[in-house]
Amino acid sequence: MSLVVLDDVTLFFADRMIFGGASLRLGHGDRVGLIGPNGSGKTTLLKVIAGAQEIDDGKVTRSNGIRVGYLPQEISVAGGRSLIDMILSSVPGRAELDANLAAVEAAMEAAAVNPDLPEDTLLDLATQIGEIHERIDHFDRYFGEHEALAILAGLGFATGDEKRDVGEFSGGWKMRGVLAGLLFQRPDVLLLDEPTNHLDMPSVAWFSEFLKKWTGCFILISHDREFLNEQIDRVVSLELEGIRSYPGNYEKYVTQRAEEETILAGKAKNLKLERERLTDFINRFRAQANKAKAVQSRVKMLEKMENVDTYAKRDVMKFTFPPTSRVAADVIRVEGLKKAYGAHIVFPGIELTVRRGEKIGIIGVNGAGKTTLLRMIADELPHDGGTIKMGSGVKVGYYAQHHADTLDLTASVEQVVQRAAPDAAPQRVRAILGAFMFSGDDVDKPIKVLSGGERARVALARLLASPGNNLLLMDEPTNHLDLASSESLAEALKSFDGTLVFVSHNRSLIRGLATRIWNVEAQRVETYPGTLDEYMYSMTERRQAVAATDSGVLRDPRGVVKRNGVPVAAVPKEDDKERKRREAADRNKKTTKLGPLEKSVTQLEERVGVLEAEQKMRSAELSDPAVYDDAARRNKLLADFTTAAEKLDELTKRWEAAMAELETARSLLA
Repeated sequence: MSLVVLDDVTLFFADRMIFGGASLRLGHGDRVGLIGPNGSGKTTLLKVIAGAQEIDDGKVTRSNGIRVGYLPQEISVAGGRSLIDMILSSVPGRAELDANLAAVEAAMEAAAVNPDLPEDTLLDLATQIGEIHERIDHFDRYFGEHEALAILAGLGFATGDEKRDVGEFSGGWKMRGVLAGLLFQRPDVLLLDEPTNHLDMPSVAWFSEFLKKWTGCFILISHDREFLNEQIDRVVSLELEGIRSYPGNYEKYVTQRAEEETILAGKAKNLKLERERLTDFINRFRAQANKAKAVQSRVKMLEKMENVDTYAKRDVMKFTFPPTSRVAADVIRVEGLKKAYGAHIVFPGIELTVRRGEKIGIIGVNGAGKTTLLRMIADELPHDGGTIKMGSGVKVGYYAQHHADTLDLTASVEQVVQRAAPDAAPQRVRAILGAFMFSGDDVDKPIKVLSGGERARVALARLLASPGNNLLLMDEPTNHLDLASSESLAEALKSFDGTLVFVSHNRSLIRGLATRIWNVEAQRVETYPGTLDEYMYSMTERRQAVAATDSGVLRDPRGVVKRNGVPVAAVPKEDDKERKRREAADRNKKTTKLGPLEKSVTQLEERVGVLEAEQKMRSAELSDPAVYDDAARRNKLLADFTTAAEKLDELTKRWEAAMAELETARSLLA
C-alpha cells in the first residue's frame, strides 16, 4: 500500500512552472534519493509531500494516520526549553496519554467516595487506568529518554548538552537537534534535505549507520555521492522531461540514464532516416499516376510513424582553474599558533607546514577549530600568538560558506564577479559566468533573488575570476551545491596545479582530493601524510591497540607479549599435536559455515556476469541503425533489455545481501 501518492501535480511560482503533471508513489520501506540541479524543484517537492506547499492542480493523497517528518535546509528554532525536552516532546501522543490518565484517575477518585455508583463503574474506570498505563509503558519503551540521549550522542552532542536551553546553540547545532528529534520520533515518511550540511565526519559516519537500519520510508537529497549510494535503492530524478524513477543507487542511475539516451538517440536517428526515405519517395513519384498507390501507401506510413523525443540535457557547471605561477617550496609555515575565545583555548601553540602542490583535507568534530584555523590562515581572523608565514609569491584565494551570504544583495551577478577582477574584459567575465551556468539575462539578476546554490556558484565564479591564485583555502566548498555541481567542482580542483587546503565533511571530496590529512582534535592538529582511506585505516589500527592496552595485553618492540607489563613466560606452550587438532577443527567449522555462503556468492556473481555480458551485447545491437529497420526485432530487443535490467537489479541485490551475510560470518569466525 502506498503511503503518499502524487497524482498529476502541477505547480507554478509566478509564471514559472515547477512541476507539470508530476506523479510519484511512496511505499513502505522505500529508500529514495531525490536528485536534480539547483532550482529544479527538489526542495519544493519535499514541501509538497510534507503538506507545507500548496499545489495548483492535481492531487496529493496521504494514507490515514501516517506521520511525515521533514528536515529542511533552513530552520528557525525558538529557545525557552531544554534540548531533551524538545526531543521528547517531538513525538505526538504522550501529552494526550498523560491528560487521559489524569482525567480517569480524577473520575476514579470521585467515584470512590460516591456510594451510589454501581460497582461496574469503578471496575470500568480501573480497567481504563490499566490500559492507559500499558500504553504509557509501551510509549516509554519505544520513546524513552535513553534512546533520545543515544541519538544526541551519535550526532555529536556532549554529555550535559541535553539540559541546555535550545536557544543557546548555534544554527548548525539547532539543525542537529531538529534532526535528532526526527530520528527519535520515527515518522512513517522521513524527508531529508541535505541532512549532512551541518554534520562533521564522525557524525556523518554515525548517521550513515543509523539510516542504514531505518525500516521506514525516506527521501534523501544529498550532494555527497558516497553517502547517497550507501543509503538508497531507488533514484527519483527531476529531469527536463519530468519526474523519472530508476531502481538502484546513484551509480546505477547514471548507467541506466546513459543507456536510455543511447537507445533513444539510435531510435530517433533511424526514424529520421526512415522519414527521409519515405519523404524522398513521395516527392519523387508524387506526379506519376502509375505510382499513386505506392505514394499514398507511404504517405499513410509517414503519418503513422511514432515520434521519439531524445532527452534534453541541462547545463552542468564546468570549468578549470588556469595554470598558476611557481612559488616557494614551503607555501605556509605555522609556528606556535595560539587562539582562544576567553577561557576556552582552541590552539595552545601548534606547528604546521604546507608544501607546494599539496592538497590538504582538514577533518575533525564540529567545534574543534577547523574553520577557525582556516580563517586565521586566510587572515580573516586574528590569532593570539605565534606566526603564520606565507611563502614567496603566494597569492591566496579564499572561499567559505558564509561568503555566499555576504554578497552584495543589490548588485547583479555580473557586477559581483566583475568587482573581483576589475581589469578583466567583460567577455572573460561573461565566459566565467557561463561556465557557472549563468548566461543571457541570468547575469543581470540581482543577488537577492538567487537561491543558496546559485549564490554559492557566484562566490565560486568570483574566486575563479580573481587572477593568479596559487593557494586556495576552501571551507565546505560543496555545501549548497547540487550533486552534479559538487562533482564538477571536485574535477576542477583535481586538475588545479596550485596548493589547496580545505575543510569538508564530504567523504567523496576528501577521498578524491586530499594528499594529506589534518585532523583537528583536542587543541591540536594531527598531520597524516596520506589519503583519507589510509588515515581511517590507521585510526582503526590505533583503536585496536588502545583496546589491547585497556585489556592489559601488549607486545613490546621486540615482539615479547606482556600482560600488565609482565612478560608472559609462565604460560606453558600449547602442545603441537593439540594445536594442530584445534586448528583443523577451526578450519572445519569455518568450511561448514562459510562454504555454502561462498558458493552462493560465487553463483550469483557468475549469473550477474552473464547477464551483464548479455546486456552489453543488446546495447551494442540497439545502437546499430539496421536494427530499427526490423520492427519485430527492435521491439523484442527493447523488451529483452528491460526485462534483463530488472532481473540484473534483483540479482545484484541478492548478491549484495549474500556478501553482507558472508562478511558477517567471516568476522564472527575470525
